Amino acid sequence: MTDFYQELSAELNKLKNNFSYRQTTTILPPVASWITIAGHRYLNLAGNNYLGLANHSLIKEKALAALTDYGTGAIASRLIVGTLPLHDRVEQELARFQGTESALLFNTGYMANLGVIQALVGRDDFVFSDQLNHASIIDGIALSKSNLQIYRHQDLDHLASLLKNKDSFPGRKLIITDSIFSMDGDRAPLTELVRLKQKYGAVLMVDEAHSGGVFGPKGRGLAAEENIHHEVDIHLGTLSKAFGCFGGYVTGKKVLIDYLRNKSRAFIYTTALPPAVLGSILGAIQVVESGEGDKLRQNLHANASWLKAELLKLGYSTFNSSSQIIPVLIPGNEQVLKFSEGLKQRGIFALPIRYPTVPAGEERIRLSLMATHQKPDLEYALRQFSQLRNSDGDSKIILG
Repeated sequence: MTDFYQELSAELNKLKNNFSYRQTTTILPPVASWITIAGHRYLNLAGNNYLGLANHSLIKEKALAALTDYGTGAIASRLIVGTLPLHDRVEQELARFQGTESALLFNTGYMANLGVIQALVGRDDFVFSDQLNHASIIDGIALSKSNLQIYRHQDLDHLASLLKNKDSFPGRKLIITDSIFSMDGDRAPLTELVRLKQKYGAVLMVDEAHSGGVFGPKGRGLAAEENIHHEVDIHLGTLSKAFGCFGGYVTGKKVLIDYLRNKSRAFIYTTALPPAVLGSILGAIQVVESGEGDKLRQNLHANASWLKAELLKLGYSTFNSSSQIIPVLIPGNEQVLKFSEGLKQRGIFALPIRYPTVPAGEERIRLSLMATHQKPDLEYALRQFSQLRNSDGDSKIILG
């Protein structure tokens, strides 16, 4: 066994030498636009609490009420004795919210992607996946053992050629895309993807993890914003980002949800979500589709638009971001780590995204905006980026 631990240590040393070693950071409550780490306050530009709901009073009240009424745990998997009335109610609310026939809860968004893809496709089927889709989609496809066809990011012509090449093959054809891409902050061309799925008889699955609660009427997502919601066959979502809670879900036709309930291993073989989480989800849906939610979305979009425009004026590259996720190009693992540390020394917590998470040469600081960021907060952040932009030394390579 000694060799085993030596091998692990050697692998960790390689990560450290490549500036790819990762560690956790402990933050103190409350979780808000400013956070406390080791006794120091930082402007939080790293989380995904987009609407600032993780500490919302109504949502906490709903969680506490569910905890009091139902206890701390669901005690079993959903198909044994783990389904509470709260599970049924949350799924009904999610289906109503998304405008679909039915919904199914998963314990995380990651597990939702794994569970849905593994259940729906296999060795005789083809999956057409955007090059920059989330790791959970990639892992779900790998587990399914289906035939993976990766199309270049946002390249509709490339996707069309792949679909055409497989048009005569039997088996299912599943197109999968994120709606907002987590590392670039850009939007998928959903309307055009609907046209391709119709032309080639494919099934379209959209992961709205970063758009749910943020885009569309009442926060129903990017597909709803583009008015092609009912043309999307499989809607994936998470409740851990804009909703400020926890869990993942899929919505669609009743036959789809019934099938997944019977075939999805990630749903079948795990203990159900606990009552407090379910209560918080019900509260979050209520806030997200309220007038308060509308105002929060308006604030979030205004914050993102302003900061992106100002960063571009300073000469930074923000890729093709069109959302609350703003990547700032800082090429090189070592350089992006130094830049992130420079921000931290100036009271800004914004983490580096390094190779191999992103391609070499496209390392970046990923900024995640919140509706609760105030204009002075963003002006402060911009001043720090300006100072780093104008400082001497290697920081000059940040220009896009």
